[in-house]
Amino acid sequence: MPKSPAMPPERPFAFECASHTLCGILHPPAAPSAARGVLVVVGGPQYRVGSHRQFVLLARHLAEQGIPVLRFDYRGMGDSEGRLHEFAEIESDIRAAVDAFFERWPDLEEVVLWGLCDAASAAAFYGFQDSRVAGLVLLNPWVRTEAGEARTRLKHYYLARLTEPAFWKKVLTLRWEPRRSLGHALAALRTLGGRERVGPAEDWRQMPLPQRMLHGLERFPRPVLLILSGRDLTAREFEDTVAASKGWRRWQGSPRVDTRRLEEADHTFSRRVWREQVETHTADWLRSW
Repeated sequence: MPKSPAMPPERPFAFECASHTLCGILHPPAAPSAARGVLVVVGGPQYRVGSHRQFVLLARHLAEQGIPVLRFDYRGMGDSEGRLHEFAEIESDIRAAVDAFFERWPDLEEVVLWGLCDAASAAAFYGFQDSRVAGLVLLNPWVRTEAGEARTRLKHYYLARLTEPAFWKKVLTLRWEPRRSLGHALAALRTLGGRERVGPAEDWRQMPLPQRMLHGLERFPRPVLLILSGRDLTAREFEDTVAASKGWRRWQGSPRVDTRRLEEADHTFSRRVWREQVETHTADWLRSW
Protein backbone atom coordinates (compact mmCIF):
# COMPACT_ATOMS: atom_id res chain seq x y z
CA MET A 1 0.00 0.00 0.00
CA PRO A 2 1.60 3.36 -1.02
CA LYS A 3 2.52 5.73 1.76
CA SER A 4 0.94 9.17 1.87
CA PRO A 5 3.46 11.94 1.16
CA ALA A 6 5.13 13.45 4.20
CA MET A 7 3.73 16.80 5.30
CA PRO A 8 6.07 19.81 5.10
CA PRO A 9 7.43 20.79 8.53
CA GLU A 10 5.61 23.46 10.52
CA ARG A 11 7.43 26.78 10.59
CA PRO A 12 7.65 28.93 13.73
CA PHE A 13 8.53 32.56 13.09
CA ALA A 14 8.31 36.03 14.61
CA PHE A 15 6.67 39.15 13.18
CA GLU A 16 6.03 42.70 14.33
CA CYS A 17 2.92 44.53 15.55
CA ALA A 18 3.14 48.06 16.96
CA SER A 19 6.82 47.65 17.92
CA HIS A 20 6.15 44.31 19.65
CA THR A 21 7.28 40.87 18.51
CA LEU A 22 4.52 38.30 17.99
CA CYS A 23 4.88 34.54 17.64
CA GLY A 24 3.31 32.60 14.75
CA ILE A 25 3.29 29.01 13.52
CA LEU A 26 2.79 28.40 9.79
CA HIS A 27 1.37 25.05 8.68
CA PRO A 28 2.36 24.58 5.01
CA PRO A 29 -0.18 22.54 3.03
CA ALA A 30 0.32 19.28 1.19
CA ALA A 31 -0.48 21.16 -2.06
CA PRO A 32 2.25 23.80 -2.51
CA SER A 33 0.16 26.09 -4.74
CA ALA A 34 -2.73 26.58 -2.29
CA ALA A 35 -4.12 30.11 -2.71
CA ARG A 36 -6.68 30.23 0.15
CA GLY A 37 -5.41 30.07 3.73
CA VAL A 38 -6.89 30.06 7.22
CA LEU A 39 -5.79 32.41 9.99
CA VAL A 40 -6.74 31.11 13.43
CA VAL A 41 -7.63 34.04 15.68
CA VAL A 42 -7.22 33.11 19.33
CA GLY A 43 -9.81 34.00 21.97
CA GLY A 44 -8.88 34.89 25.52
CA PRO A 45 -7.56 33.73 27.77
CA GLN A 46 -5.87 31.24 25.43
CA TYR A 47 -2.83 31.07 23.23
CA ARG A 48 -2.10 29.56 19.81
CA VAL A 49 -2.44 25.91 20.92
CA GLY A 50 -6.07 26.23 22.03
CA SER A 51 -8.13 24.25 24.53
CA HIS A 52 -7.45 20.51 24.23
CA ARG A 53 -4.84 21.41 21.53
CA GLN A 54 -7.79 22.22 19.30
CA PHE A 55 -6.05 24.84 17.16
CA VAL A 56 -2.96 22.68 16.59
CA LEU A 57 -5.05 19.70 15.50
CA LEU A 58 -7.33 21.84 13.32
CA ALA A 59 -4.34 23.43 11.58
CA ARG A 60 -2.73 20.04 10.89
CA HIS A 61 -5.98 18.62 9.55
CA LEU A 62 -6.51 21.55 7.19
CA ALA A 63 -2.89 21.46 6.01
CA GLU A 64 -3.35 17.79 5.15
CA GLN A 65 -6.35 18.88 3.07
CA GLY A 66 -4.14 21.29 1.13
CA ILE A 67 -5.01 24.46 3.07
CA PRO A 68 -2.21 26.60 4.59
CA VAL A 69 -2.88 27.73 8.16
CA LEU A 70 -1.31 30.32 10.44
CA ARG A 71 -1.78 30.25 14.21
CA PHE A 72 -0.42 33.14 16.27
CA ASP A 73 -0.40 34.78 19.69
CA TYR A 74 -1.63 38.35 19.75
CA ARG A 75 0.01 40.92 22.01
CA GLY A 76 0.19 39.88 25.65
CA MET A 77 -0.69 36.22 25.00
CA GLY A 78 1.51 33.13 24.86
CA ASP A 79 4.98 33.97 23.59
CA SER A 80 4.11 37.38 22.15
CA GLU A 81 5.28 40.66 23.66
CA GLY A 82 3.24 43.59 24.92
CA ARG A 83 0.40 44.14 27.34
CA LEU A 84 -2.63 41.91 27.16
CA HIS A 85 -5.30 43.29 24.82
CA GLU A 86 -9.03 42.66 24.95
CA PHE A 87 -10.65 40.97 21.95
CA ALA A 88 -12.10 44.30 20.77
CA GLU A 89 -8.57 45.78 20.64
CA ILE A 90 -6.74 43.29 18.40
CA GLU A 91 -7.48 44.65 14.92
CA SER A 92 -3.82 45.67 14.58
CA ASP A 93 -2.70 42.19 15.65
CA ILE A 94 -4.94 40.49 13.10
CA ARG A 95 -3.77 42.83 10.32
CA ALA A 96 -0.13 42.18 11.22
CA ALA A 97 -0.79 38.42 11.15
CA VAL A 98 -2.52 38.65 7.75
CA ASP A 99 0.45 40.65 6.43
CA ALA A 100 2.87 38.06 7.80
CA PHE A 101 0.83 35.20 6.33
CA PHE A 102 1.02 36.72 2.83
CA GLU A 103 4.74 37.32 3.25
CA ARG A 104 5.45 33.80 4.44
CA TRP A 105 3.21 32.05 1.89
CA PRO A 106 3.72 33.83 -1.47
CA ASP A 107 1.05 31.75 -3.26
CA LEU A 108 -1.62 33.09 -0.89
CA GLU A 109 -4.37 35.13 -2.58
CA GLU A 110 -7.01 35.28 0.17
CA VAL A 111 -7.46 34.36 3.80
CA VAL A 112 -10.32 33.06 5.96
CA LEU A 113 -10.49 34.08 9.63
CA TRP A 114 -11.38 31.26 12.05
CA GLY A 115 -12.37 32.16 15.62
CA LEU A 116 -14.06 30.68 18.69
CA CYS A 117 -16.02 32.76 21.24
CA ASP A 118 -14.64 36.29 21.55
CA ALA A 119 -12.16 35.55 18.74
CA ALA A 120 -15.23 35.13 16.51
CA SER A 121 -16.34 38.58 17.65
CA ALA A 122 -12.89 40.01 16.86
CA ALA A 123 -13.05 38.41 13.39
CA ALA A 124 -16.47 40.03 12.82
CA PHE A 125 -15.05 43.43 13.75
CA TYR A 126 -12.07 43.03 11.41
CA GLY A 127 -13.24 41.09 8.35
CA PHE A 128 -15.11 43.84 6.51
CA GLN A 129 -12.13 46.19 6.84
CA ASP A 130 -9.66 44.06 4.86
CA SER A 131 -10.37 43.04 1.26
CA ARG A 132 -7.96 40.10 1.60
CA VAL A 133 -10.40 38.38 3.98
CA ALA A 134 -12.52 36.05 1.84
CA GLY A 135 -14.55 34.31 4.55
CA LEU A 136 -15.21 33.88 8.27
CA VAL A 137 -15.64 30.78 10.43
CA LEU A 138 -17.40 31.79 13.65
CA LEU A 139 -17.84 29.29 16.49
CA ASN A 140 -20.11 30.15 19.44
CA PRO A 141 -19.73 33.93 18.93
CA TRP A 142 -19.54 36.09 22.04
CA VAL A 143 -22.35 38.69 22.20
CA ARG A 144 -22.40 39.00 25.99
CA THR A 145 -24.34 41.76 27.73
CA GLU A 146 -25.48 41.78 31.36
CA ALA A 147 -29.14 41.52 30.41
CA GLY A 148 -28.45 38.96 27.72
CA GLU A 149 -26.51 36.78 30.12
CA ALA A 150 -29.30 37.03 32.72
CA ARG A 151 -31.98 36.06 30.20
CA THR A 152 -29.88 33.16 28.95
CA ARG A 153 -29.24 31.78 32.44
CA LEU A 154 -32.89 32.02 33.44
CA LYS A 155 -34.18 30.45 30.24
CA HIS A 156 -31.55 27.86 29.42
CA TYR A 157 -30.19 26.97 32.86
CA TYR A 158 -32.51 27.65 35.79
CA LEU A 159 -35.81 26.88 34.04
CA ALA A 160 -34.29 23.94 32.18
CA ARG A 161 -33.09 22.42 35.46
CA LEU A 162 -36.69 22.06 36.64
CA THR A 163 -37.19 19.36 34.01
CA GLU A 164 -34.07 17.39 34.94
CA PRO A 165 -34.47 14.25 37.07
CA ALA A 166 -31.02 14.85 38.59
CA PHE A 167 -32.22 18.18 40.02
CA TRP A 168 -35.26 16.62 41.73
CA LYS A 169 -33.09 13.80 43.03
CA LYS A 170 -30.92 16.41 44.73
CA VAL A 171 -34.00 18.07 46.20
CA LEU A 172 -35.46 14.81 47.53
CA THR A 173 -32.15 13.69 49.04
CA LEU A 174 -31.64 17.14 50.67
CA ARG A 175 -28.46 17.79 48.67
CA TRP A 176 -29.84 20.89 46.95
CA GLU A 177 -28.52 24.24 48.23
CA PRO A 178 -31.51 26.59 47.74
CA ARG A 179 -29.80 29.71 49.14
CA ARG A 180 -27.04 29.68 46.53
CA SER A 181 -29.25 28.63 43.59
CA LEU A 182 -32.07 31.04 44.40
CA GLY A 183 -29.58 33.82 45.05
CA HIS A 184 -28.13 33.44 41.56
CA ALA A 185 -31.59 33.31 40.02
CA LEU A 186 -32.71 36.43 41.90
CA ALA A 187 -29.55 38.27 40.81
CA ALA A 188 -30.41 37.43 37.21
CA LEU A 189 -33.96 38.72 37.70
CA ARG A 190 -32.66 41.97 39.19
CA THR A 191 -30.42 42.45 36.17
CA LEU A 192 -33.40 41.99 33.88
CA GLY A 193 -35.33 44.53 35.96
CA GLY A 194 -32.86 47.22 35.01
CA ARG A 195 -32.73 48.95 31.66
CA GLU A 196 -30.01 48.42 29.11
CA ARG A 197 -28.87 51.73 27.72
CA VAL A 198 -28.77 51.45 23.97
CA GLY A 199 -28.51 54.98 22.63
CA PRO A 200 -27.28 56.27 19.29
CA ALA A 201 -23.53 56.11 18.67
CA GLU A 202 -21.62 58.10 16.08
CA ASP A 203 -18.75 55.60 16.06
CA TRP A 204 -19.69 51.95 15.50
CA ARG A 205 -16.96 50.94 17.96
CA GLN A 206 -18.99 52.61 20.73
CA MET A 207 -22.11 50.53 20.07
CA PRO A 208 -23.12 47.72 22.46
CA LEU A 209 -21.39 44.47 21.56
CA PRO A 210 -24.25 42.77 19.63
CA GLN A 211 -24.81 45.88 17.50
CA ARG A 212 -21.08 46.25 16.84
CA MET A 213 -20.89 42.65 15.64
CA LEU A 214 -23.94 42.97 13.42
CA HIS A 215 -22.53 46.19 11.98
CA GLY A 216 -19.38 44.32 10.93
CA LEU A 217 -21.11 41.21 9.64
CA GLU A 218 -23.68 43.12 7.59
CA ARG A 219 -20.80 44.88 5.85
CA PHE A 220 -18.90 41.66 5.15
CA PRO A 221 -20.13 40.43 1.74
CA ARG A 222 -18.30 37.10 1.64
CA PRO A 223 -19.23 33.58 2.90
CA VAL A 224 -19.56 32.84 6.61
CA LEU A 225 -19.62 29.45 8.36
CA LEU A 226 -21.41 29.64 11.73
CA ILE A 227 -20.92 26.66 14.08
CA LEU A 228 -22.97 26.51 17.30
CA SER A 229 -22.77 24.07 20.22
CA GLY A 230 -26.00 22.64 21.57
CA ARG A 231 -24.78 22.59 25.18
CA ASP A 232 -23.26 26.03 25.58
CA LEU A 233 -24.75 29.15 27.18
CA THR A 234 -22.63 31.42 24.97
CA ALA A 235 -24.21 29.85 21.89
CA ARG A 236 -27.68 30.09 23.48
CA GLU A 237 -27.17 33.80 24.17
CA PHE A 238 -26.12 34.28 20.55
CA GLU A 239 -29.22 32.43 19.30
CA ASP A 240 -31.47 34.46 21.60
CA THR A 241 -29.86 37.66 20.31
CA VAL A 242 -30.56 36.59 16.73
CA ALA A 243 -34.16 35.62 17.55
CA ALA A 244 -34.85 39.03 19.14
CA SER A 245 -33.47 41.13 16.26
CA LYS A 246 -34.81 41.53 12.73
CA GLY A 247 -31.37 42.62 11.56
CA TRP A 248 -29.66 39.57 13.04
CA ARG A 249 -32.31 37.23 11.60
CA ARG A 250 -31.89 38.78 8.18
CA TRP A 251 -28.12 38.32 8.40
CA GLN A 252 -28.27 34.66 9.48
CA GLY A 253 -30.89 33.91 6.83
CA SER A 254 -28.68 35.27 4.07
CA PRO A 255 -27.49 32.72 1.45
CA ARG A 256 -23.89 33.58 2.32
CA VAL A 257 -24.28 32.29 5.92
CA ASP A 258 -24.00 28.52 6.42
CA THR A 259 -25.10 27.48 9.94
CA ARG A 260 -24.12 24.13 11.49
CA ARG A 261 -25.25 22.99 14.96
CA LEU A 262 -23.53 20.28 17.00
CA GLU A 263 -26.32 19.37 19.42
CA GLU A 264 -24.25 17.56 22.06
CA ALA A 265 -21.09 19.69 21.92
CA ASP A 266 -19.86 21.97 24.70
CA HIS A 267 -18.30 25.42 24.30
CA THR A 268 -14.78 24.30 23.30
CA PHE A 269 -15.76 21.08 21.48
CA SER A 270 -13.73 19.20 24.06
CA ARG A 271 -14.39 15.64 22.89
CA ARG A 272 -12.60 14.15 19.92
CA VAL A 273 -15.84 13.47 18.01
CA TRP A 274 -16.90 17.14 18.30
CA ARG A 275 -13.46 18.44 17.39
CA GLU A 276 -13.35 16.22 14.32
CA GLN A 277 -16.82 17.37 13.29
CA VAL A 278 -15.61 20.97 13.44
CA GLU A 279 -12.54 20.07 11.37
CA THR A 280 -14.69 18.31 8.75
CA HIS A 281 -17.26 21.12 8.59
CA THR A 282 -14.46 23.68 8.16
CA ALA A 283 -12.61 21.77 5.44
CA ASP A 284 -15.78 20.87 3.50
CA TRP A 285 -17.04 24.47 3.65
CA LEU A 286 -13.69 25.85 2.45
CA ARG A 287 -13.86 23.54 -0.57
CA SER A 288 -17.49 24.42 -1.34
CA TRP A 289 -16.84 27.88 -2.81
